[in-house]
Amino acid sequence: MVELSKNHGIYFFLIFLLLSLASQLSLARPSKELKPCKHIVLHMHQVIFNGSNSANTTGAAVTSPVGLGHFAFGQVFIFDNPMTKDQNLLSPPAARAQGFYFYHMKTVPSAWMASTLVFNSTEHKGTINVMGSNFIPAKTRYLSVVGGTGDFFMTRGILEIEEDGVVPFVYFRLKMDIKLYECY
Repeated sequence: MVELSKNHGIYFFLIFLLLSLASQLSLARPSKELKPCKHIVLHMHQVIFNGSNSANTTGAAVTSPVGLGHFAFGQVFIFDNPMTKDQNLLSPPAARAQGFYFYHMKTVPSAWMASTLVFNSTEHKGTINVMGSNFIPAKTRYLSVVGGTGDFFMTRGILEIEEDGVVPFVYFRLKMDIKLYECY
């Protein structure tokens, strides 16, 4: 009879432990859709270097494609692009996007990107670090926000990209919808 009561105590303890752990997990991942703690929409402008426009260039290829497949596979670009609140390239920049991307698929146009969005205005000061795969044929693409500094200290979230204007091999504009879910 003593053995039976010892087992009940152990079972009660295990059930209590599992319920406690389950409640902690449900708190860590809320079931409702999260609302961003910061939301910023900007337009990134890139003027591509063509050999004669160095004064206006904001992005340039630093390698040639490796010759495997189509879509510039292996080609690396660097950029220092202005980001404006509207679609006008000549508007005052709200931030700059600085980083690189390289074409990483042989069968479709897709670029892996890493960049820092640099803010230095009266509205925001600091950086947002972004990285991920930019699958160009998709209407909407998503990159991960993996950290930041200043007003964006240790932030995390998602950056939604939509192509906003293109002149092939000359210029492109991306609408960047930045939703931050961890703000300190």
